[in-house]
Amino acid sequence: MKVVTSQEMQDIDKASIHRFGIPGQVLMERAGMAVASKIRELFAQRKTVVLAGGGNNGGDGIVIARELFNSGWHVKILLFAKQNKLSPDCLCQFKSAKQIGVPVEIRSGITGGDLHSALVVDALFGTGLNKEIKGNLGGVISFVNRADAPVLSIDMPSGISADSGQVMGVAVKADYTVTFGVPKRGHLLYPGADYRGKLFIENIGFPEELLVSDDLSVELIEKQYVSQLIPERPRYSHKGDYGHVLVVAGSKGKTGAAFMASKACIRAGAGLVTVGVPESLADIVQSRVTEEMTLPLPDAGGGTLSSKASSVILRFLAERADVLCIGPGIGVSDETRKLLAELIVSSRAPMVIDADGLNSIDDMALFRKSQAPLVLTPHPGEMARLLSKKASALGRGSGKEGSKGFKAHIEQERIATALSFSQETGTYLLLKGVPTVLAEPGGKVYINPTGNPGMATGGTGDVLTGMVSSFMAQGLNPTDGAILGVYMHGLAGDIAADKQGEHSLIASDIIDSLSSAFKCMKNA
Repeated sequence: MKVVTSQEMQDIDKASIHRFGIPGQVLMERAGMAVASKIRELFAQRKTVVLAGGGNNGGDGIVIARELFNSGWHVKILLFAKQNKLSPDCLCQFKSAKQIGVPVEIRSGITGGDLHSALVVDALFGTGLNKEIKGNLGGVISFVNRADAPVLSIDMPSGISADSGQVMGVAVKADYTVTFGVPKRGHLLYPGADYRGKLFIENIGFPEELLVSDDLSVELIEKQYVSQLIPERPRYSHKGDYGHVLVVAGSKGKTGAAFMASKACIRAGAGLVTVGVPESLADIVQSRVTEEMTLPLPDAGGGTLSSKASSVILRFLAERADVLCIGPGIGVSDETRKLLAELIVSSRAPMVIDADGLNSIDDMALFRKSQAPLVLTPHPGEMARLLSKKASALGRGSGKEGSKGFKAHIEQERIATALSFSQETGTYLLLKGVPTVLAEPGGKVYINPTGNPGMATGGTGDVLTGMVSSFMAQGLNPTDGAILGVYMHGLAGDIAADKQGEHSLIASDIIDSLSSAFKCMKNA
């Protein structure tokens, strides 16, 4: 399902009206009627107060009030704009509601009596909000948030940016939000996702070709699509048909990362998994793995990888493995920096790079020299370091303060950050976080809906890296491998949270829940 910006939604509206001949008033009527129907479905008949602004969102609210009024509900409209300031479509609905007899009061404030025992319909601002809410309306929204009343917002909780999900001064904390056609970015990005409540998407007659246009670059990953990506397991097959992943991970004190990534890799369906570790740790790792094989690699001393490991890894990839998964727990040193640089430039096998593998990359130009697809899986801190190094190379500052600034920017602009980096470097960027987004060099971005706060614990990123590597080894391209990996990773985390609770969830619980996640997807 496509996810749009405010401007993209305006373009859909305009094309529906001018290109397809659907009058704006018809769209407004359908929107209001759809929401009124949803309200009747969710709530028993009760007192309802519609808080309406002067734009088209307010017009939608007035239609809702009229529909509920005609159904016998006790409804009142509080209009926070003067009649001569209403948009043309809103004015038309205002006159119609007055003619029918719907109570309307033009207000600048609100009282406890207005909201007592009432359902509040928030129709103050829609997706077009582009400045902070202050003054009287800011006070109204704060009052609504303090009141003990259920709130349903129209299109977007008033005060939330439809593009970034940021709070524009103050915002309505809704219990439900009903939007039209397709979701907006602000519904899925935080903190907006925390303000929307339960989200409903209603079809009000926008032409289908506008809602699925290739010009819309951002998509929400959906269960049915993901289910079609799961590699088939023909009855006449063997382990060699499901790919071989080389997992280069771990160092002294960080062998757990290697175990997590490799176990997730094989549990996600890879036919063969080999764990490459510093040779001084090979016996320790061999004693703990069962299904996985091990590959001792040249040791720089102290249980860390030597740059000389590159020749061994490249030979193994050329002769035996299909995908290289590298980075979890390898540490950061001059040796790992040399190792990553050599592998990125020389490997002909696709690579999934995570954690210390990313932190060992200083030169962003290396990515463009790669002969094979690269999937990067940074969390915001690792992404900030990459951006800081990139800025430093361009003479725009760097260092700890630079990384902090980049991290704040990343959290506010997850989609734009991931997309620009992906296109500039030619990599597939899986930016972990809430929500995780995947950007591909061709300009598409995918938002993942699965996962929960319990997954904010050590090792879950290693599990994701192993899963993405596994699906790519089974024949999926980088985009589909990352989509399947991130969705299934979050789904397994959700299943684990149901069993263990979010507070007690650990990374190995996600691996143990993968089988249940696959079973869940079979019926999608």
